[in-house]
Amino acid sequence: MRVLAQPAYVLHARPWRETSLIVELLSRDHGRVAVVARGVQGARRHPLRAALQPLQHLRADFLPQGEMARLLQAEAVDAAPMLQGEALMAAFYINELLLRLVPRQDPAPALYERYGELRGEFARPGELAWTLRRFERDLLEILGYGLPLDEDEHGVPVDPAARYRLDAERGPVRDRSHEAGSTSGAALLALAADRLPPPEQLLELRSALRGVLSAHLGPQKLKSWGLLSELARLGRD
Repeated sequence: MRVLAQPAYVLHARPWRETSLIVELLSRDHGRVAVVARGVQGARRHPLRAALQPLQHLRADFLPQGEMARLLQAEAVDAAPMLQGEALMAAFYINELLLRLVPRQDPAPALYERYGELRGEFARPGELAWTLRRFERDLLEILGYGLPLDEDEHGVPVDPAARYRLDAERGPVRDRSHEAGSTSGAALLALAADRLPPPEQLLELRSALRGVLSAHLGPQKLKSWGLLSELARLGRD
């Protein structure tokens, strides 16, 4: 059955054969969908090709055919944000994360809505690291991997003065030895309350959430993590 005028965001597009693309969409009603866009590399199909760029919001008509679908038509809803530098790399990171974690053809309207909010946040000045940490938290919750951040594995309220390890299965685990990589309770409570923490706590949350995400991603890490680290290093030089 054809799907008509389905709102979706473009996560990724890669060449396929000589004139076609395989495009990964995050749709409102059908979740992540891979569509084959045939014959879009020629000059006469430039408007359609332009609508299939990452971050583009569009309405798509497609015909499901097993694991993938055939794209029938796509129309841009608006202009994709023109991102540069760290914001552009952050967008690539989020898209790669979704491609790895979100199963295909599993409806996730809450994720579609949250991604739309994130897209707008990328286009506005703000604390990029905090934007990413909030989305990582929300993504884990939407996918069913959410963790209680304001109480530990035993249900005891998190102590802002204590240190914790954020376990992918158990949540905050009290770390009385203060090992490297632990996170302050204050940082976890700030994330739970959606309250911007100071820079040093943002760094702790980055490490903690990356550990949780790594547990769900498996042994193959994200390419964009290395690029983001290199970009941060260059910024310090």
